[in-house]
Amino acid sequence: MIPKKLEPVLFGLILSACMSLVVSGIATFRALGPVHGFLGAWVRAWLTAWPVAFPTALLMAPVARRIVRRAVAGP
Repeated sequence: MIPKKLEPVLFGLILSACMSLVVSGIATFRALGPVHGFLGAWVRAWLTAWPVAFPTALLMAPVARRIVRRAVAGP
C-alpha cells in the first residue's frame, strides 16, 4: 500500500499518464492520419510526452488549486 503522503504524487502520475496519452493520440492522428504504424507512432509520442507531463502536473497542481479556490464561491 502506498502511504497517504504520496497521494498527490500518485494522482499526478496517473492524471499525467491519462492526459498525455489522449493528447498525444489526438496530435499524432492529426499529424499522420489513420496510417499503417499509427499505433507505434502514438506510443512513441506518448513516451516522449509523459516525462514532461508528469513534473508539469506536479508543479501546476497547486497553481490550479489556488485558481479554483478563488473562482469558486464559499459556502
